[in-house]
Amino acid sequence: MNSYKYRTFLRIYSKFAKQQLNITQMIESSNAKGILIPIGGNEDKGEKEEMYALEFVDEGILYHVVKQAGGIDAKIVLVPTASSIPTEVCEAYKEAFDKLGCTNLHFLDIRNREDSEKKEFIDLVKTADCVMFSGGDQSKITEKIADTTIHKILSDRYKNEQFVIAGTSAGAMCMSQEMITGGNSSESFRKGVVGLGNGMSFTPSLIIDSHFIKRGRFGRLTESVAHFPHLIGIGLAEDTGLIIRNNNEFEVIGSGMVIVFDARNLGHNTINELHEGTPMSITNMITHVLSNGDQFEINTRKIKVLPIDAPFV
Repeated sequence: MNSYKYRTFLRIYSKFAKQQLNITQMIESSNAKGILIPIGGNEDKGEKEEMYALEFVDEGILYHVVKQAGGIDAKIVLVPTASSIPTEVCEAYKEAFDKLGCTNLHFLDIRNREDSEKKEFIDLVKTADCVMFSGGDQSKITEKIADTTIHKILSDRYKNEQFVIAGTSAGAMCMSQEMITGGNSSESFRKGVVGLGNGMSFTPSLIIDSHFIKRGRFGRLTESVAHFPHLIGIGLAEDTGLIIRNNNEFEVIGSGMVIVFDARNLGHNTINELHEGTPMSITNMITHVLSNGDQFEINTRKIKVLPIDAPFV
């Protein structure tokens, strides 16, 4: 066996072994008692006047976050770690949650890993009904929170309690186990364009991208599921999100669309044989376009589409 074929074999074997481990983790993590709400970014904060915006107070994304957390008296903790302007982000969310009548909003300003071990921050996470991650750079979340005491508490509470973890843009992308860290949309569909790393692993069965339609991120997600065909690729449009229950069933909320990539039965996938920068060749990838009220079951891939005459959720 020549050196190129041997290296290719090792890459394929290593990826296969990792996928088998991930599948085991997916099975073990099902039936989580908590709820995940990943959001595609730029969610309505009560200021939109666009024709397709939903009624903010009883249909909007943040309304659903509050509802799932337990209502306007729920203790909601915002984590602006991903943002380069955390103070401004906190002010914007305070105004938005105030409009919804929330009375118990807190901010967890984690700026380094040491902050994730502070007792007052730990106590806040232990007593929260919902923790929500802001947008920005998802790698900042994993660098400063992953594998800390706060991360362990979040994971344990999500698995064992009626606890909500929400996140927008970067805060949504970090929820997966395999996390997209970046990638140039203009160079899409070439191997090596997308950056991949370890996420917070709240949902090991999905890989999530945000601002999906507006920023043309189809190639990023395509390469991601080509690397990990056992995962479901989720492309979230802006002002659009999911309510994920049992780590298996999700419902679409918001005013936009969710693109779902199912790569389980690819007929052709050259990702492991290609050199960096080479165009990819992938066939038979199933794609769904879902919108408000549509439902998807991750394990079985079953879809339930909201009837055309039904009201929005």
